[in-house]
Amino acid sequence: MSAGSRRHDGSRRIEGIVSDFGGVLTSPLVDSFVGVLDPSGVTFEELGKAMAALTEREGSNPLFELETGRLSETRFLGSLSDELSARRGSRVRLDGFGERYFRHLEPNQPVIDHMRGLRDRGYRLAICTNNVREWEARWRAMLPVDEIFDVVVDSAFVGARKPEPRIYEITLERLGTPPEATLFIDDVEINCRAAQELGMAAIHFRTTDQAIEAIEAALSS
Repeated sequence: MSAGSRRHDGSRRIEGIVSDFGGVLTSPLVDSFVGVLDPSGVTFEELGKAMAALTEREGSNPLFELETGRLSETRFLGSLSDELSARRGSRVRLDGFGERYFRHLEPNQPVIDHMRGLRDRGYRLAICTNNVREWEARWRAMLPVDEIFDVVVDSAFVGARKPEPRIYEITLERLGTPPEATLFIDDVEINCRAAQELGMAAIHFRTTDQAIEAIEAALSS
């Protein structure tokens, strides 16, 4: 596929494909959170309230700080553990959170295989992920990242996270494709909307079959 190729109607053909990591190339993230929280008895509602309290007190969302590399995993888990403990009146320990989280996360092999096939067909591929600096080795070990993807943009290393425009701009710059020739896939709808606002086509991942079908439709339409 030549750079700058256009369809008969003048629109750009897709040349690059950008995929999220967690929830697209893996099993649903909610399954991992459930697996991590179940032993502690902490509910999603409690977790959300604790995060909201920390955000109000600190003036910034600690998760956002974690995912942009401005806050370490140790400090994040320590603050969250203290807040949950104060609210519950008993000690909540989140030590080993990352290890337990990845123990419940599985590769989405059909999507990974499809991405490999897209690379073989000549498309340039990127991963754009909101992630944690200390987790890089764990998530990269889940799939043959460098065999399939030309570019990896990790929020924790570039200091910007989805849906901030800058992380999309960095991804496009490194991938070398213009937004109108790039397809974006993510399981979070607001991230897809942000990509569309920059001119990319976007697919909101809901299920594996739906996403693969939508990818092929976008490439052939």
